[in-house]
Amino acid sequence: MSDQSLYREKEIVDKISSKFGEKIKTNYINTKRIKFEVSKDDIIEFAKFVKDMGFDHPISVAGTDYPKDGKIEVTYHIDSCSNESYFGIVLTIAVRLARDEPIMPTLMNIYKGVEYHERETFEMLGVVFKDHRKLDRLLLPEDWADIPPLRKDFQIKGR
Repeated sequence: MSDQSLYREKEIVDKISSKFGEKIKTNYINTKRIKFEVSKDDIIEFAKFVKDMGFDHPISVAGTDYPKDGKIEVTYHIDSCSNESYFGIVLTIAVRLARDEPIMPTLMNIYKGVEYHERETFEMLGVVFKDHRKLDRLLLPEDWADIPPLRKDFQIKGR
């Protein structure tokens, strides 16, 4: 892969790095894919910045449990519908949280489309999104009393 093929991706990373410096970590740069690691303290400012750049379409929000590390990683996938030069490029924005206190700000005020995805991540992994306007059950029964089912230590009863 030539340097020319990653021109747009490197341009994006340079813009973001010049704004945030050491506050963010670029995990990888691939063709049409860039992953950033951002702290929960910087996620709001970061999300506003990339939205202003044209990354205005949230594709998904996911979570991964890393019990050996004591972390849960919340991952947002964002692409652009408004900036033609960024069409097809997906930013992955990862926030690593303490597993025993997985709390972070919601991005719903920046990206309205994350509402249901954050609710699912709350329900399935136990991540609390501060200031989310409707953080309640979406998929599980109302009387669910077990740990979140996508945590690695969840056990299906009877197995």
